Amino acid sequence: MFKKKTASDHQQSTQNLKFSRSNLAKNYVLIIIIIIAIQSNASESSHPTPPPLPILPIPTSQQISWQLAEMALFLHFGTNTFTDREWGTGHADPSVFNPTELNATQWVNVAKDSGFRRVILTAKHHDGFCLWPSEYTNYSVESSPWKNGSGDVVKELADAARIGGLQLGLYLSPWDRHESVYGKTLEYNEYYLGQMTELLTRYGDIREIWLDGAKGEGEKDMEYFFEDWFNFIHQLQPGAVIFSDAGPDTRWVGDEAGVAGTTCWSLFNRSNAKIGDIDIQYNQHGDPSGHAWVPAECDVSIRPGWFWHASELPKPALTLLDLYYKSVGRNCLLLLNVPPNSSGLISPEDIKVLQEFSEIRSSIFSHNLAKPASVSSCSTRGKSTELRYGSHNVLEEGMYSYWAPDEALPDWKLYLDFQEIVTFNVLMVQEPIQMGQRIIEFHLDFLNEKGEWEVVTRGTTVGYKRLLLFPSVKARRLRLVVDKSRFDPLISYLGIFMDPFSILGNVSNLSSVSLINGSQPLRQSIQSNFSNDRISSI
Repeated sequence: MFKKKTASDHQQSTQNLKFSRSNLAKNYVLIIIIIIAIQSNASESSHPTPPPLPILPIPTSQQISWQLAEMALFLHFGTNTFTDREWGTGHADPSVFNPTELNATQWVNVAKDSGFRRVILTAKHHDGFCLWPSEYTNYSVESSPWKNGSGDVVKELADAARIGGLQLGLYLSPWDRHESVYGKTLEYNEYYLGQMTELLTRYGDIREIWLDGAKGEGEKDMEYFFEDWFNFIHQLQPGAVIFSDAGPDTRWVGDEAGVAGTTCWSLFNRSNAKIGDIDIQYNQHGDPSGHAWVPAECDVSIRPGWFWHASELPKPALTLLDLYYKSVGRNCLLLLNVPPNSSGLISPEDIKVLQEFSEIRSSIFSHNLAKPASVSSCSTRGKSTELRYGSHNVLEEGMYSYWAPDEALPDWKLYLDFQEIVTFNVLMVQEPIQMGQRIIEFHLDFLNEKGEWEVVTRGTTVGYKRLLLFPSVKARRLRLVVDKSRFDPLISYLGIFMDPFSILGNVSNLSSVSLINGSQPLRQSIQSNFSNDRISSI
């Protein structure tokens, strides 16, 4: 029997239907909102997190190219090569200049085979003798017996460098002991710019112009119009950097020993330095508050003198390795002078040392022992699904990929975990300098047998490249900690290496910390796993 519906039942059914329809409408609206939110999130997640802002000052493209070269070969050559002098008087007869076997291709090949990417020639040294036929003076190769006066050393080197794929730089000494108008401000500045124009318009791309404030005591007073020169050089050779005691593009490190300060900023205030009258400490260390990007260049000669002398011998290869740590490994460029001899060739003994130097560097740095490690970090910039700023980037060579931490988390740590114990005694850290120099202090830890973090080494500035050498360490887990930074640190490369050649010693007067001494080879035998005497920095 079916129960007959009453008016009350009908009313209740109608209400239930209305309630059902109302719920359906609400659910429909909720579904639409969820779909829109999902689509919105999907749309947002499809866009990558932009890079962090660079921290000023930052380098120009020319300065980046200069820094990437790492090392340049300086070629001091001229009448001094034949007169056994360092500073010529300006009165040597041009007839003494006769390098009968001159071969600029040999110079370039020696540089290239030894890992140098740039060559810089003393087109004119203080004696005023010009290695090209200048229209402004007869005191040049044109008056020499070499090639019957038709030779041009600058041209031969420019051609050889272009064919060999090396960058070319030229040194034009402001001090000129031969030119009669030297001491007459207007006349000599015009003369100097006339010669500079010849060099910058005849020989193709010039990547560096090198000048200094050197001048002997008792010489004529002379005002140089440096700012005019700088602007003119940049106009004629926009791809060139200009070196001087105070920039504008690269600065003198403050010594001729090839050694930078253990803290070395590319940041610099040019107003705090004057060409020919600098604060050596300021040039060696730079300025964390500097408003300009003016990185340091470390010049040093492979021999005791800058020009070739038959009685002198080159430094050993391990001394050059020591200099590499203290220049390139301290955010600078190493400018190593290798003077051609009186035949016009780089001497065999110099070549041998350069070959050994190249082989040693390759032996140490060709294999990053950190490559097999699993890398992680405390935080990473961007979304969790993004790899763009991940910690894995620090094991990939190149400055345009890097690890960036989360801006909201000021805990800056990178971890390296290895399947097997690794033994090393060199740490390499690099910043992406196109984003500015940031790191002020950092240190490396390893996890000891007690499960505690123990310091391996400490460092200050990083910049383009920082190398730290210390007694050998064995570890399975490492931690790089950035203790202090101008802003969120960025790290483009992290490496650990084994240097079996260097020994630790106190050889630099720039710091009281232990430094490397490359004078004698030593196979590292320090195998202590967890001793407390391994802390050192260079």
